[in-house]
Amino acid sequence: MTAAAEDDEAIWARHQAVWRDPGQIASQWEDAERTDPRLLRHTVRGAFWETLADANATLVVSREYEHLLLALSVDRGRPRVSFMAMPHPSGIACDRRRATMFVASTRNPNQLFELAPARGALERLDAGDPLLEGKPLVPVRTSYFPGSLYMHDLAFVGGELHANAVGLNAVVRLTGPDGWRAVWWPKAIDTPSGPDLRRNYLQLNSIAAGADIERSFFSASADRVSSRRPGHLNFPVDRRGVIFSGRTREPVVRGLTRPHSARLNHRRLWVANSGYGELAYADGERCVAHTRLPGWTRGLCFRGHVAFVGTSRVIPRFRRYAPGLDLDRSLCGIHAIDVRSGRVLGSLIWPTGNQIFAVDWLPRSTTLGFPFTPGGRRGSERVKLLFYSFRTGQAPTKG
Repeated sequence: MTAAAEDDEAIWARHQAVWRDPGQIASQWEDAERTDPRLLRHTVRGAFWETLADANATLVVSREYEHLLLALSVDRGRPRVSFMAMPHPSGIACDRRRATMFVASTRNPNQLFELAPARGALERLDAGDPLLEGKPLVPVRTSYFPGSLYMHDLAFVGGELHANAVGLNAVVRLTGPDGWRAVWWPKAIDTPSGPDLRRNYLQLNSIAAGADIERSFFSASADRVSSRRPGHLNFPVDRRGVIFSGRTREPVVRGLTRPHSARLNHRRLWVANSGYGELAYADGERCVAHTRLPGWTRGLCFRGHVAFVGTSRVIPRFRRYAPGLDLDRSLCGIHAIDVRSGRVLGSLIWPTGNQIFAVDWLPRSTTLGFPFTPGGRRGSERVKLLFYSFRTGQAPTKG
């Protein structure tokens, strides 16, 4: 065999060997098989797992800069942690009625992943027993969008999926025939020729979803266009953040610092006042600090009387964005808070963790999380079989 033929065979052999890991295919990311196990190690304070078990929920957490989705659940009294690699996951929206979950992957181009629990497997003569315990979440479709949308938060408004298109200073509906359409923006970007959607002026980044757009609310880091842009180190943030009314398109709450994760719960408007590490709620035109936490608060969902709140470290170059935090003591973790008292019931901390963006939940009966678990090599063959034969709906009929 000639040297050229040997080189050709080596190239072909390498091509045959790559893109074999189901995690790579599911996330459409070649490095997905190399998730650093240190990112998954955690410590627990207080009654975190007990609170999660009582909530009968599986929490899903996006850690955007580590390109990780994590699921936390309790199975027959034992904690269960699972994960899926994904490029820069940000917003999460769980449709609990339809048992589906959507995740925004905010790179260029933006992607929207839809996941659903595997409920069974196709009958096969060439495969063994796939991993089906816990109805693992698997991707069922993905859509691509322009990177300039810069999608952050996701939410169902009036039964339709919406996203914060931060790059447009607008909220877009993602169910239209053309893929997306801007349906709301603040008056601050109105011009005589229409809204100025050409760049990010306000860092409009979360949706407190109401029954419709008019009854929803939207958080932003600023209330007006200026020569300084979000991302500039001199962008003014302290007490400049607002929450806009969907109805008036004007600010109804002021005095926040880099707010995120606005949510409506039992007719109360909540928000993560990130730059001060607070879970806060609106009281008229101001926000009241409900609970102070050790880190940049972002990621919020409610289950009964418990709020699950994420905290993150602060990227060093953006220290000025967190004037109310002790950056050296900031932690990456999830905290369970009794909203009636403000008491922290328990926390799960990732010592090597960095940034959390979103937290949402599905019923534990719907799913216990993802197919991939820390140190889960024994199940790797069953994971491959899961992706080989899973089905998410009813068994297909023959004939």
